[in-house]
Amino acid sequence: MLWKTADYAGWGRVHTARGQIARPERAAQLAQLMEETPAPAMGMRRSYNDSLLNDGGRIIDMTRMDKILAFDPETGVVEVEAGMQIGELVRLFAPRGWIPAVVPGTGFPTVGGAIAHDIHGKNHHVLGSFGQHVLSVTLLQPGGGRVVASPARNKTLFRATMGGIGQTGVILSARLQMIATPGTSMRVKETRVENFDEFLALLDASTFRYNVGWIDGTATGAAMGRGILEEAELTDGPQRRALPAVTVPLDLPSFALSAPTVKLFNAAYWRKVPSRGNVSVMPIAAHVFPLDKLYDWNRLYGKRGFHQFQCVVPVENADVLKQIVAKISRSGLASPLAVIKRMGEGRAGMLSFPMEGYTLAIDFPAREKAEVLIAELEAMTVEAGGRLYLGKDALASGATIKAMYPEWEAWAAEAEKADPEGLLITDMVRRLHLRGTA
Repeated sequence: MLWKTADYAGWGRVHTARGQIARPERAAQLAQLMEETPAPAMGMRRSYNDSLLNDGGRIIDMTRMDKILAFDPETGVVEVEAGMQIGELVRLFAPRGWIPAVVPGTGFPTVGGAIAHDIHGKNHHVLGSFGQHVLSVTLLQPGGGRVVASPARNKTLFRATMGGIGQTGVILSARLQMIATPGTSMRVKETRVENFDEFLALLDASTFRYNVGWIDGTATGAAMGRGILEEAELTDGPQRRALPAVTVPLDLPSFALSAPTVKLFNAAYWRKVPSRGNVSVMPIAAHVFPLDKLYDWNRLYGKRGFHQFQCVVPVENADVLKQIVAKISRSGLASPLAVIKRMGEGRAGMLSFPMEGYTLAIDFPAREKAEVLIAELEAMTVEAGGRLYLGKDALASGATIKAMYPEWEAWAAEAEKADPEGLLITDMVRRLHLRGTA
């Protein structure tokens, strides 16, 4: 297998790495790599931070290992290689009546990446996290050992792998339980929301299986926390034609997302939904993958990149989330991208992010003032008994993360069993001192 030296980065482009990359195309090639030159794996590099980086070392690019290995049209069980993209599963199987049970806000992440971060979607309050719909996973561990784990077989290893940021072995393949869909469309109801308190009330009262809110991170005073709530259901029938995706061709200058510009954009975007609301039918991908309408949108933040702060706080501490939104709105640092969702209890792994409560995700251009603000928001999250998402965080300390994830020691012990020499350790694991060999 040929190793090629290259530069690469996470989606936020704040952390970067340079090292040797191998791109296997067959299971036999991957097995040989893990036997002779073990290394951590990466997919489409849609994690925002350094969880996929191994600066100065080797990394295995799994994107060419994207085959469908088996599919049962009666049960919706599909077995795929780890490099299969989530959006491809929707494209291929929705016309046949099945889609993945849980999808993120973009279709580009791989199944391996979805497992490594136990991703969640707009229906978490109903169906939980991605890992809860993984029937089994096949791992290749350093030295070439091949292990199958499931909720019933090697179940501790399975829990350490779901959301386990790739430290228990390179994921070769997985069996997934998909859910039935009556068609290739979604019926989407949009509601203009006046403030934060109304937002939480509407999220709590929603009876839809999919819901997500966009928040105007610049609104203050009585309008603080205003936004747009989108509620949706899978359906069949005529749909409006989705607009083609647009590509951001170059890195924008820093002033492109200045505070006045963002404030004007957000105000206009909020008003795009009439006060009476709006209902439309659209392709599934057009609703569940809104980030894919703009290719390379991370270039909007310029060469310095951006940070995304994503937290979840328990239901009983929603007042702290309100304080977090208020602090962001007063800072003048918010970007147009800010999302709020209601989460249920579902989580599949020891380091899985979700808890029952509310999750907020918001982007900030990478600037010193933003890092100071994010540190304050992290402290508020800790105080509220919440968590930061390991697929997004690029700034937190190991002590902060360990305080949020009480099972991290059990996870670390399982990672050490699978990888005693620390050959799968990545930059994020080193930054947060999550493993003893780090």
